[in-house]
Amino acid sequence: MVRPPDGVSRSAGRIDERRRWQALGVGLVAAFMTLLDVSIVNVAVPSIDRALGATPSDLQWVLSGYALTFGLVLVPAGRFGDARGRRTAFVVGIALFTLTSALAGLAQSPGWLIAARLLQGVAAGIVNPQVTGLIQQLFRGPERGRPFGLLGATIGVSTAIGPLLGGLLIQAGGEQEGWRWVFFVNVPVGIVAIVLGWRLLPAQPAGAAQGRRLDPVGVLLLGLGVVLVLLPLVQSEQWHSPWKWVLVPAGLAALAVFGLWERRYARRGAPLFDLRLFGVRSYALGSLIALIYFGGFTAIFFVFTLYLQNGLGYRPLVAGLAITPFALGSAAAAAVGGRIVNRYGRPLVAVGLLVVLLGLGAVVFVLRGEPHGSVPLLTAVPLLVAGLGSGLVITPNQTLTLAQVPVPQAGSGAGMLQTGQRIGSAAGIAAVGSVLFSALSGSGGDWSTAVRHALLLAMGIIALGLVAALFDRRHARDDRRHARDGGGRAG
Repeated sequence: MVRPPDGVSRSAGRIDERRRWQALGVGLVAAFMTLLDVSIVNVAVPSIDRALGATPSDLQWVLSGYALTFGLVLVPAGRFGDARGRRTAFVVGIALFTLTSALAGLAQSPGWLIAARLLQGVAAGIVNPQVTGLIQQLFRGPERGRPFGLLGATIGVSTAIGPLLGGLLIQAGGEQEGWRWVFFVNVPVGIVAIVLGWRLLPAQPAGAAQGRRLDPVGVLLLGLGVVLVLLPLVQSEQWHSPWKWVLVPAGLAALAVFGLWERRYARRGAPLFDLRLFGVRSYALGSLIALIYFGGFTAIFFVFTLYLQNGLGYRPLVAGLAITPFALGSAAAAAVGGRIVNRYGRPLVAVGLLVVLLGLGAVVFVLRGEPHGSVPLLTAVPLLVAGLGSGLVITPNQTLTLAQVPVPQAGSGAGMLQTGQRIGSAAGIAAVGSVLFSALSGSGGDWSTAVRHALLLAMGIIALGLVAALFDRRHARDDRRHARDGGGRAG
């Protein structure tokens, strides 16, 4: 019998069952809204450029500043939610996100917009680990498959559908000022989420963790490491000096010091992040697969959108529509994957990764030479196949990764998982984007050749994730064999 989750009484029955799904619904809407802002702004860049007279460096900060501050606060915010209550952290994060979205839409200068985007990223980083922690808190064991399936669908759809929604909003609002509605659309949704979040989310933390210190030294060390690693990646096209890459090993050194500090701090208090989680194979391997997969997954949309708009001259709306098959496939497969992950385990992730590779391989094949006809139509089925595979990766991997994380550490554990995803995304976009622009330069502006080279690198990154998933499958099989052998000898 499944024990009722925290904050849900045994006697309340159907009403409390309905309420926890309502609370999850509010969390999923908030997650969709914050993750959408990772990609929706891409198609608004030309309009922002014309309206505010932004420089290329300004535009890069509008795009990448959000991802930078998003990744910076994920673990501290998750830890705060674990210790002081997820409802408080969620509502504060949504309120800040709503306010900064309004400020971004009202921006009168590039500096104003950049500042709003940086704070908007902080708000998104506060909200997202609370949603994952909420699932851990409200659901138990195998019943987590369905809510994680819905969260996986939310992640996949929000990432892929951003360009389409951005194109629709810009078309409705006009080429000159339509970009403002990319931000304003968050305001009414955010206000509703604040009210419903305060009303429906559990008021108390999952464990009796109130009053625990929040490890400020750990926060500073982790923040320094994440910034030093991410900064040269998100600014790779604007900072031309090779010295920028010195920041990456400096950041890794800061993260190593963070690990030593956390190990020491754990002897006398609750650390920002319990490093013993990396001793749990499901968490360590799942975090690695997520980091690798997001390195290839998000780079696909970056290069494909550039190809359609800058290379082939399609309007933002058409570029967004071209990616929609991936979003639809991802949403459908994520919902199914959440329901069957407990039956098939990590092999389901490996199958998903293989299907993604097959779909992307078909896209590369279609784009060989100079494709005739409409590229969005030619790539629709291959992108649908890749999306189906993606839905079988993100949701099952997230469910398996967090399955053995204790509920009092659910927020910080989810925050570290998502930090890896943000680092993977930034690294993948930097690497794949570099290949795209180098191939463009070397081929005299041949976009078809350049995008195929970039997609091949993205496929190579995703293939590394497949290797990791197969590695886990092999070791799980060895563990079962040793257990049988030991049981036989014991008998």
